[in-house]
Amino acid sequence: MRTRSESNGAFKNCAPRFLKFYRGLAGAVLVLGLAGVNPMPAWAGQDCEQTQATVSTLDRGLRMAERTRQSLEAEYARTGAQVMVLARAGQDLSKYGLRYSHLGFVMRTPEGFWRVVHKLNTCGTAESSLYRQGLGEFFMDNPRFYEAGWVSLTPQAQSRVYAILNDPVRAASFHHRPYSMVSYAWGQRYQQSNQWALETLAAAMEPGVSTRSQAQAWLQFKGYEPSPLKISPLTRLGGRIGMANVAFDDHPNDKRFNDRIETVTVDSVFAWLKRSSLGGEVTTVRL
Repeated sequence: MRTRSESNGAFKNCAPRFLKFYRGLAGAVLVLGLAGVNPMPAWAGQDCEQTQATVSTLDRGLRMAERTRQSLEAEYARTGAQVMVLARAGQDLSKYGLRYSHLGFVMRTPEGFWRVVHKLNTCGTAESSLYRQGLGEFFMDNPRFYEAGWVSLTPQAQSRVYAILNDPVRAASFHHRPYSMVSYAWGQRYQQSNQWALETLAAAMEPGVSTRSQAQAWLQFKGYEPSPLKISPLTRLGGRIGMANVAFDDHPNDKRFNDRIETVTVDSVFAWLKRSSLGGEVTTVRL
């Protein structure tokens, strides 16, 4: 996951240039820590040329990052937790009964910084990359709601996830570049962002897991249930024609033709973490 320049500890900064003018805002020197796994900026599910930063979005994004950092630090001081599953509300999914749209892992480095390791769709294309970013950039994606939710993992899960995230080869081995926002939870043709995180968690918890299909089998055995979204044929057609990062052809015909699209959502992951005793309650952070 690291670029060549990162091998000696000099992480590439994948933040937009305008962030240089905001280093002093909301404790940005502590918050940003913009360590880039991939040197090219990526805006999840968006056309890069359509993403316009404003003073307001910069201000709110950095304040959201600082508030989240404070919440994570409080949990670290209380329990010593160093790895959480962190989600943001990048898109409005309320019509599907969902609150959050995107998640990744957030971990505390030995130096005391919080880093988010997650998968992002590259500028609205049909591909994706893995990133390691600071909290500032994680919330600089012009989210629909300035709200975050995080779940602290059990000590054993934290230890195993921390190890896999610090093994670039192993973490990247579960990344599948072909991307669809609504990829089938039990398929291998595409992989969306939440799916990578969930399959990586499965690999961390079960040392014998080395492929995506094995990770999915473990998740099924452990009772994970994807969210069934009701998406009509007209909506599916419009999405497939108008967006490169949306595909439905990996879903089983009997489910797809009955408007049942089963995909990995943040809400389903949070519910399963609690149900499986791998994580606790969701802590909410808002501006």
